Amino acid sequence: MSNTTSKRIDKATAGIEEGVVNIADRLKQKGDGGDVDHDLRHVEALLFAAVEPIDVQTLRDRLPETADVGSLLARLQRDYAGRGVNLVRVADKWRFQTAPDLEANLIDIKETPRKLSNAALETLAIVAYHQPVTRAEIEDVRGVAVSKGTLDVLMELGWLRLRGRRRIPGRPVTYGTTDGFLAHFNLETISDLPGREDLKAAGLLDPRLPKDFEMPEPMMADDLDMDEDPLEDDEDGPDFFEDFLNDGEEDA
Repeated sequence: MSNTTSKRIDKATAGIEEGVVNIADRLKQKGDGGDVDHDLRHVEALLFAAVEPIDVQTLRDRLPETADVGSLLARLQRDYAGRGVNLVRVADKWRFQTAPDLEANLIDIKETPRKLSNAALETLAIVAYHQPVTRAEIEDVRGVAVSKGTLDVLMELGWLRLRGRRRIPGRPVTYGTTDGFLAHFNLETISDLPGREDLKAAGLLDPRLPKDFEMPEPMMADDLDMDEDPLEDDEDGPDFFEDFLNDGEEDA
């Protein structure tokens, strides 16, 4: 390579380097484009510190007038793509959030045991063996009043459900167990509940029970019984459950 050619290459290289430096300097100058790096860090800090998503106008109000907020957001979104935290747009607002594929690794599942009261356990057992059953029928078996709170807890757990209305004066609602009840107690069907001999062997039945004592056969039919009406047939009835009209009593 001749000296002349070498000098031309060195000159061209120097010119390119000078041009790059000039471009970088222009980007950092407070002029038409503003300090891009500073504005970018400013937007990043605002989004990071925000307790809720921020709209574009709020960002513009907090940045110099020369800042191109749209371009800054696009650049941040690109820079954070594929990282543990992403910049996302939700309801025309922007926020940082955990990458969707990492969500499962950040969930801390803690199960807090919830002990049921004796009243709730007794009520659940009565419904399981006598369903469909009304509140009055539960009280008749237990011998004490059943509070609304007891039934509410069992329904909140997903173990009891409203089935229909009994075709008797007052049309009280009837209760039954759910698939969630079966799943929780590891039962394939409701008929897998322990029978008289099983309960007696487990010491759960009083040995002094009369010989003619019979236990009901647990059933959980999805279809309503002959003496039940659907809950939705309430056009002419009240908007509340009549079996909770007198709810001053507490479970024993």
